[in-house]
Amino acid sequence: MYTAGLLLFGLGAQEIIIILIIVLLLFGGKKIPELMRGLGRGVKEFKDGQKDDDTTNTDTRDTNEKTNNQ
Repeated sequence: MYTAGLLLFGLGAQEIIIILIIVLLLFGGKKIPELMRGLGRGVKEFKDGQKDDDTTNTDTRDTNEKTNNQ
């Protein structure tokens, strides 16, 4: 019987361990933290970009509403 913790996209514990070993062999122990750091920065920049876009759209709507009401 599988629990939710062992299933990740239909993969069992053994498959996940094999994938992690392959990633470790391909990139090495020193490179993986750098990759994760870069991934984290990319996600942060993406979220910041979405926030900036939301405020820009809100500002544009406010300006359009003011122009239409005058």
